[in-house]
Amino acid sequence: MPRLLSFACALFSGILLVFAFPRWGRESMVWFWLFPLLFVLWPISPGAGKKPRAFLHGYLTGLAFFIPNLFWIRHSSRVYGGARTDDWIGLGPELMGIGAVVGLSAYCALYFGLWAWFTHRFAKPNPHTLSDSPWQISTLHSLRSAFLAAGAWVACEWLRSTTVFTGFGWNGLSVALHENLVLIQAADLVGVMGLSFLPVFIACTAWNLITRLTRVYRGEGSCRARLDFTFAMVLLLSAAGYGMVKLAEVRTDDVKVRTLLIQPDVAQVDAWTGELGPQIYRKLSDWTRLNAETREGKSQTDLVIWPESALPVHLYGLPEHKDYFDDLLSCGEFSLLTGTEIREGENSHVSAVLFKGSYEQRQIYHKMHLVPFGEFLPFRDIPPFSLLQGVLPGDFQPGLKAEPLKLAQPEVEIIPLICFEDTVGRLARHFARPAPQMIVNITNDGWFLQSEETEVHLANALFRAIELRRPMVRAANTGITCFIDTHGRVTSRLEDPESGNTFIEGFLPGEVSVPRAPEMTLYARFGDWFALLMLGLCVLSAAFKAWAPGPNRLPPVPSEH
Repeated sequence: MPRLLSFACALFSGILLVFAFPRWGRESMVWFWLFPLLFVLWPISPGAGKKPRAFLHGYLTGLAFFIPNLFWIRHSSRVYGGARTDDWIGLGPELMGIGAVVGLSAYCALYFGLWAWFTHRFAKPNPHTLSDSPWQISTLHSLRSAFLAAGAWVACEWLRSTTVFTGFGWNGLSVALHENLVLIQAADLVGVMGLSFLPVFIACTAWNLITRLTRVYRGEGSCRARLDFTFAMVLLLSAAGYGMVKLAEVRTDDVKVRTLLIQPDVAQVDAWTGELGPQIYRKLSDWTRLNAETREGKSQTDLVIWPESALPVHLYGLPEHKDYFDDLLSCGEFSLLTGTEIREGENSHVSAVLFKGSYEQRQIYHKMHLVPFGEFLPFRDIPPFSLLQGVLPGDFQPGLKAEPLKLAQPEVEIIPLICFEDTVGRLARHFARPAPQMIVNITNDGWFLQSEETEVHLANALFRAIELRRPMVRAANTGITCFIDTHGRVTSRLEDPESGNTFIEGFLPGEVSVPRAPEMTLYARFGDWFALLMLGLCVLSAAFKAWAPGPNRLPPVPSEH
């Protein structure tokens, strides 16, 4: 195959995958994007032309996907420079923003390259075996190669989400299915990364079928078996069947939590200046009183939630906070959860604080999963990282305890996830207890202006509700503020009723149905067991290939005529 054509195929695969994710939302692309890359990695006619540089081709696919997919990250650096809109902000901030996109994309693409290398080296099927062997051997050979390729993909997603600066697991393949409620229900078994097995397995079995039929058409084989692809369809239908069963479940014994979500819509630039501080305090207080104040002896709200960084001044930084919260909390029988920074001596934390009754009666959770290059600077004193000390002069400290916060009335536990923590399933599961629980995410996505990041964030976050089978609410500074049920369905969201714009200020009341006796799902109990199993199988397969005395691929078998 000409080198230029093979590179074009690799880039085309990455571009196709971009369209499967929020902003474009063409879910169908997640089932077809892999074909151009497989055309390079698993050629129909073996031995034709030069062997592909598998890692390089996979890496190019990753770059073609991640650079446009993560382009919203550039706004974080631009906001540091004072940006409020997408208008040009100056050469320095713009270059830093582009550098952040390219740098993160270059890192994430490594795992596409690793997958391509492994798949070409250890999972590539023998076209002769596919087309010339008896149907039993052809089918098993195809299923083996597709299984290894799909397992390797899941393993690579797990590695991407855990390695190097705590990892970055956003936008795994299955996130493209976030609106397909039927298929994503199996996340409570294998997690969001495990769901990515399905699109890769189906694409690989389909490619093997195309290879087999193409060779038969050319007169290079006679086996037309389709049982491998049939098996893939049965797997797909099984996942869909499981999802329909889950969606059909009806609960009758739920705890109802009357909840108010507040979205102040404060630009990050304004938050830094502090000029809007009095206005923000007044806005938060007025909207809380309007909805939660006791009237005629009745309370209308059980829980009020303000977003991350809601307080203009960190909790212990303003003596007036005590009087402010005491006065506000005395107006009704509600609990108040807010995001704030907490500074204690030399330690600073990004925190969530739950108040009930007064300022002194509070529970605190410190964020455990900090954002590298946002909330801490890795290798702060080592070049080239030390060059960023001017941008990040200090680090926040991570929390150490995954303990739920507890509402007094009704008796429900809160799983507090701050900012990007709601995209980290392995963290959220550590809060799960066999008690009534709801997931609360407080976030400030104002760093990314009015980009698609808010939709991307929501698409990645809603899987936590499915994995743990706990309802979820999200209170965001600039959007998307919403309610999510235990099936990952967004039941309501704060938006302009005419335009659908979510970048607005306002509040969203609603009632959260919390299972009184929630199940401890397979994922809640064992986490990313499926991804780790796939990683182990891939390592064993590679070791067997390396140590086996002879080739481990099945030899061509004469067809039975």
